[in-house]
Amino acid sequence: MPGKRPAPEPPEPLSPLIDAHTHLDACGAEDAESVAAMVDRAAAAGVGRVVTIADDLDAARFAVDAAHWDPRVYAAVALHPTRANALDDAARAELEKLAADPRVVAVGETGLDYYWPGKLDGCADIEDQVEGFRWHIDLAKRLGKPLMIHNREADHDVLAVLLDEGAPESVIFHCFSSDANMALACVAEGYLLSFSGTVSFRNAHELREAAKLVPDELILVETDAPFLTPHPFRGAPNEPYCLPYTVRALAELREQDPAALAEITTANAERVYRLPRR
Repeated sequence: MPGKRPAPEPPEPLSPLIDAHTHLDACGAEDAESVAAMVDRAAAAGVGRVVTIADDLDAARFAVDAAHWDPRVYAAVALHPTRANALDDAARAELEKLAADPRVVAVGETGLDYYWPGKLDGCADIEDQVEGFRWHIDLAKRLGKPLMIHNREADHDVLAVLLDEGAPESVIFHCFSSDANMALACVAEGYLLSFSGTVSFRNAHELREAAKLVPDELILVETDAPFLTPHPFRGAPNEPYCLPYTVRALAELREQDPAALAEITTANAERVYRLPRR
């Protein structure tokens, strides 16, 4: 867990921004008061709305609660691919109910993770992950909500499952971390690519090249907090208020004005998540 370094200083505000993927519970939020305090810090930096993401059932319940506690918070629910072996009938029934909540704006994060099997005790094997991914794709289509994908070292198979199942109308690759070829393949399908603090890492050469290729209408920004804190705060605890650091780094890379990129990514988040326009 991040936290060995002190929390980053608040950035110069950049507005408007929407954090397209964060984990308020993992950042330490526990109740309505702590959620409000966290989102207040974000709002002071120009991040007026956040989407808090679930990776297990407890997190899914929290995400929906948080989205009802604070109008600036929206939710996404799913079982993370590494937890797909917990997707029994009871879990499916509860996730279906939670995902249908009007404050839930996406089904996710789901997908495939080929890094952790064999390294993490209890991690779902590939077969369970694929089955779980297919079920979440179907759920997103039945509910008419975007699908939010976690993809780690599984580029080919993620695209193959989406092709085989038939992708929902909107697909978001959260924390895009692949190369230019994968970026172009996703763009060709109209999938949105969301960039986190990793795009600010100077040694992430392939990712940084990929980020230059994404058209304006398919780009989102996120923190994935408390993880992936942007340069120069790598290793410190992340929170939604840190998003302007990532957006400025991404804008520099893409040779765009940061304020213009903030407007672009906010409009995209409003469109894909069907949020009220500011």
